[in-house]
Amino acid sequence: MEKLNLTQEWDKVFPKSDKVDHKKVTFHNRYGITLAADMYTPKGTEGKLPAIAVSGPFGAVKEQSSGLYAQKMAELGFLTIAFDPSYTGESGGTPRYVASPDINTEDFCAAVDFLSVQENVDPEHIAIIGICGWGGMAINAAAIDTRIKATAAMTMYDMTRVNANGYFDSEDSEQARFEKKKAMNAQRTEDYRSGTYALAGGVVDPLPEDAPQFVKDYYAYYKTPRGYHPRSLNSNGGWNVTSSLSFLNMPILQYSSEIRSAVLLVHGEKAHSRYFSETAYSKLTGDNKELLIIPGANHTDLYDQIDIIPFGKLKAFFEEYLK
Repeated sequence: MEKLNLTQEWDKVFPKSDKVDHKKVTFHNRYGITLAADMYTPKGTEGKLPAIAVSGPFGAVKEQSSGLYAQKMAELGFLTIAFDPSYTGESGGTPRYVASPDINTEDFCAAVDFLSVQENVDPEHIAIIGICGWGGMAINAAAIDTRIKATAAMTMYDMTRVNANGYFDSEDSEQARFEKKKAMNAQRTEDYRSGTYALAGGVVDPLPEDAPQFVKDYYAYYKTPRGYHPRSLNSNGGWNVTSSLSFLNMPILQYSSEIRSAVLLVHGEKAHSRYFSETAYSKLTGDNKELLIIPGANHTDLYDQIDIIPFGKLKAFFEEYLK
């Protein structure tokens, strides 16, 4: 496996809990990429525990929202890991800042590989949590990985839909998609010529006065002490521009209707991206699927607002389906 240089000091945007043990771990996916993760274990526990792998939001790192979720769920009795996806954060993979619907879905499955062989984990009781863009990846992983017994998608984004159709499906036409592909393929030529990769998609800075409310919400999280982290692509720079090409014709929720394990979709009532969760929920089948709308909450409230994130519901959900 690729050797990673992991930061050992606590550099999260949230305080360290005295109720859990924490350590850095690594694992690899089936593309040979080594992933970095933080493992959180409830203090004083013995035997095999139910486990949860957490990742997201898209462009964030494990020192932000996913780590907060992982630590809190460990306080509630689960062994958890929060990991950086391939090509980002402390995880390996080159070039940097690349996204892929295939590889990033595989990242979740690789996390299940890792958890399945830990001595203190019950391999029959493994779940995943995906936040924002990684909510869609989590559902995609649940559609192919029967080892995942329960999935929670928090304030989910369908990255294939937003790349192909634009925000709120405002660019949903063949011509609009052609123009996107034309521009990104021209950028590929420029990238190859220059030997570098253009970046875009980070949170706008400075914030325009007339920015939509959801842009202001992102700014308030990624560009302020509340959620800023130097390794976060949303705080600094953004993704490789041409990454979007692979999302245009690879619908990640294609077989979500065939998921047999439990799925919980959680979204804020005021979230601009709520329609992703509602559409995804309409495709799910079976009586172990649930959509929970949090009154008054916006999109980023479910990143880090402890009093708004329904951790009690998450605990009950995972306890029910990880029996």
